[in-house]
Amino acid sequence: MAKIFISLGSNIEPERHLKAALTDLDYHFEQLELSSVFESEAVGFDGTNFLNMVVAAETELSIAEVVSTFKQIEQDHGRVKGAKKFAPRTLDLDLLLYDDIVSSQPIELPRAEILYNAFVLWPLAEVAPSLLHPVVNQSYQTLWNNYDKQQQSLWPVEFNWSA
Repeated sequence: MAKIFISLGSNIEPERHLKAALTDLDYHFEQLELSSVFESEAVGFDGTNFLNMVVAAETELSIAEVVSTFKQIEQDHGRVKGAKKFAPRTLDLDLLLYDDIVSSQPIELPRAEILYNAFVLWPLAEVAPSLLHPVVNQSYQTLWNNYDKQQQSLWPVEFNWSA
């Protein structure tokens, strides 16, 4: 079983879409561990605030199969295939880590935004504080502690979901 970490985000009916995504992830993957949910301003475009979180899970699927599953879940919840990168979205699922694999194909791992987006790093540090980033060889908690928190504003919000 591989340990994976998934970034979830939404700014169109975000609470509804995050809950639906969690239900789907619970169906496809095992041993879900959830971070807190954080609200943040849109990054890269003007738009309504996002809700973001990170989920750890276990899987026997390959990296390509995991990514394909994410794309299907996104489409099932109204994400338009080929939509602009910096735009509102119903659901965004990104594979951040797959064990400690470093790769560029079929996708870049670890995902680069771990190091520069607070809405990814803070929840990742919550679910995997002592895990080491496989490239920079620092724990996610250390990376979050050293992160320039003036760059992006985010705050934890109340969120309830049960499997």
